[in-house]
Amino acid sequence: MMEIRVNGKPMQVDGVRTIADLLKRQGIKPILVAVEHNGSIVPRAEFETRTIEPGDTLEIVHFVGGG
Repeated sequence: MMEIRVNGKPMQVDGVRTIADLLKRQGIKPILVAVEHNGSIVPRAEFETRTIEPGDTLEIVHFVGGG
């Protein structure tokens, strides 16, 4: 179990190693979000390989369609 911050709130996660793992655990489709990891925007192609460590900070922004 490790603690990270997601969208400004502390979150305890277990068995989460990558951004893709976190999104899957949260039921979020990767195609519908942008992710910032410790202040850097993460290219979608790196979601599967970018690892999350205790104390990391993530911002997950959902895209909203419409017009």
